[in-house]
Amino acid sequence: MSLTQSHSLKIEKSNTTRIDQVDFDNLTFGTMFTDHMFECDFKDGTWQNPTIKPYGPLSIYPSAKVFHYGQAVFEGMKAYKDESGGVFLFRPLENFHRINKSSARLAIPEFPQDWFFEALHKLFELDHDWVKKGDGHSVYIRPFVIATENCVSASPSTQYKFMIILSPVNAYYSGKLKVMIAEKYSRAANGGVGFAKAAGNYAAQFYPTNLAKEKGFHQIIWTDANTHESLEEAGTMNVFFRINNTLVTAPTSDRILDGVTRKSLIAIAEHIGIPVEVRKVTVNEIVEASKKGELLEIFGSGTAAVISPVSAFSYQDTIYELPDRTDSYATRFKKEMLDIQYNRSADPFGWRYQVV
Repeated sequence: MSLTQSHSLKIEKSNTTRIDQVDFDNLTFGTMFTDHMFECDFKDGTWQNPTIKPYGPLSIYPSAKVFHYGQAVFEGMKAYKDESGGVFLFRPLENFHRINKSSARLAIPEFPQDWFFEALHKLFELDHDWVKKGDGHSVYIRPFVIATENCVSASPSTQYKFMIILSPVNAYYSGKLKVMIAEKYSRAANGGVGFAKAAGNYAAQFYPTNLAKEKGFHQIIWTDANTHESLEEAGTMNVFFRINNTLVTAPTSDRILDGVTRKSLIAIAEHIGIPVEVRKVTVNEIVEASKKGELLEIFGSGTAAVISPVSAFSYQDTIYELPDRTDSYATRFKKEMLDIQYNRSADPFGWRYQVV
């Protein structure tokens, strides 16, 4: 390894690359990783030793508090390459603020902004060839923090590790989704950590989602924990409903993630003159709108999937089909979003952030 120094950031370059072993047109989401990763430790009350090094395994004690008390948060971002070879991120400052918001909720110290962005720049200077051009190609960016103190007392850790790993990806979902509206299980509760990207939020979803998959559905539309009458999220995504020609979505709260894609879609809709209502959405409203032919679309939004349209939903053992539309909002919004992300169109919002 060759060692260079950039301000406070130490860089250990890999002597080899695995890029020639990768079929970029046939990737399984999140299973292949680039040559380098970022690592930084919190000890003695401060973040220290920020380092970029070759991607590889960690050495960690079995008593590390992340394994016992779940102090772990993460983010999801993407990098895109335009036809000139530039590499762009999409609203990365939002992700930086959100990982610190998530960290604060789990009693994890916040991470410095300058180190976060320096790490992203240097990682993509080293691994920019892993970002391929063209629709569907991107690199998924996973910043995360884990508690590493060697201790099993039930208290916040005094030591943490902040990391960033990069994974080349294709589209997360292909085709439309069939979803089931939750009638028993909930994703989050008032006063909890539903707004945070806490690792445990996702672990708790796996079991009810598996039950839905056994019945032939791809995902669950989550309902509120108190009454199961209000619709909140779809799987790991925020969810939108098109009722007639109005776009409707639930407001963020301590139960609902403040999705970067979600807020971007709202801004795009308002920019192109589509009415948007951010308000409580009930199961009964959506069922009745479907029966009347007024429910024209449902789609999920998130970094990994961007936009995932829904073909049908189930509630109380009844299937409600959604019509195919030539004027699909999901299709239009996805194109508007991807054109900005791949630097194919003007960016009236100032969302693109070039790293290489």
